[in-house]
Amino acid sequence: MANFSSYSSKLLDGVQRVHFIGCGGSGMYPLIQILHSRGLTLTGSDVEETKITQSERAMGMTVILGHDAANLGDAQLVVYSAAIHDDNPELQAARAHGIPTVERSVLLGYVSRLYPQSVCVSGTHGKTTTTGMITTMLELAGRDPAAVIGGQLPLIGGYGKAGSGHSIVIEACEYSETFLQLTPAVGVILNIDNDHLEYYHTMGKLKLAFQKFALLSHTVIFNMDDRNTLDVVNTIDRPVLSFGIREDARFRAVNIQEYRPGFYAFDVEELGDHFAHIELGVPGYHNIYNALAMCCCVRPLGLNPADAERAAKDFKGTGRRFQIKGECNGAVVVDDYAHHPTELAATLATAKKMGYDRVIAVHQPFTYSRTKALMKDFAEVLRQADQCVLLPIMGSREVDDGSVKSEDLAAKIPGCVVVGGLKEAADWVKQNARKGDLVLCMSCGDLYKAADMMVE
Repeated sequence: MANFSSYSSKLLDGVQRVHFIGCGGSGMYPLIQILHSRGLTLTGSDVEETKITQSERAMGMTVILGHDAANLGDAQLVVYSAAIHDDNPELQAARAHGIPTVERSVLLGYVSRLYPQSVCVSGTHGKTTTTGMITTMLELAGRDPAAVIGGQLPLIGGYGKAGSGHSIVIEACEYSETFLQLTPAVGVILNIDNDHLEYYHTMGKLKLAFQKFALLSHTVIFNMDDRNTLDVVNTIDRPVLSFGIREDARFRAVNIQEYRPGFYAFDVEELGDHFAHIELGVPGYHNIYNALAMCCCVRPLGLNPADAERAAKDFKGTGRRFQIKGECNGAVVVDDYAHHPTELAATLATAKKMGYDRVIAVHQPFTYSRTKALMKDFAEVLRQADQCVLLPIMGSREVDDGSVKSEDLAAKIPGCVVVGGLKEAADWVKQNARKGDLVLCMSCGDLYKAADMMVE
């Protein structure tokens, strides 16, 4: 059975036709754009029509709805997303016929090596925003980078692009060690927090994965204020560029001020000398760190401090990162991807500084293991909201064994309401939200659908 489970420099040798199972995924689309730009013939399948599959058809790609062995055609390589199970008929047929099959992250590793300047952004929080900022910086500097981003970046019209330049910017996810398929010219570590422990089990194993990622990188950019990241970087022998607010970092934010509620401006010093003046176009204190990581990329990418200044101002966020969806009864509705207590805390802290009468947190817990393991932290953070509304836990890849439910979390939050689903969450907000409120929909599941219903 020909099955490339890890990187091969010969992956696309002699390959002209590639089939993608799950081609409608946001992670697949940039890879499809990149291979299409290099002249390969592509086909794909997925279960439903989306904006992504429509864009792929517009490129001239054959996209079939539904999974069937016949969809493979005369493919010479099959790429499947992590969501595709072993019993998928197309995957089974490919393996039975000896057609090489690779998981998406393996192709991403291969593609990352096609560009001499690869910037891979890792960390538990802030990956999508920082990847978006660095892509914006390269794009506005006229470098035409390729990009693979976990959220939509309006500037480039989507989740990524092929790009004709020498650079690629990649959001490097630590889930199930997929980021270890990459060999970055520049590896960024934003922070390391207690997430994905259902896979890693211990913080030690999670840190070990980040250590391997750092060792795969030529140059490492890291957050000196994050204890876990510092532990990892102290054990490696790679050129490093550090950033921070508190410590003696190479790139440091000083003179931090709010120029309007929730929005920050600051000076960046490099080794004590003035480097840049940054005015953020996105709200939130945590974005100071994301912008500092971008500033660190200026030197290795051969850019100027002015490029970082312009990108920080122009970058208005990616989809589902404090994204204002509209209004409901005069209340502002925001959609945010926060799903870990640290992320919820950052999003809520930003919201609380913006001067609204009430902050209503609508949260859809994601995975039973995370909800159970971090129950105390979730409760503590969600108590910061003036009102909390919880949806049932979205299990995703996990099976519900009945040991944890949203009601358990609600019991620890005074006045918390539990609703039955997306429509019920939207109905609750329509009945209770009023002018002067900020409604924060926070989840990495499908809660954004409820946010859309609220503003219809």
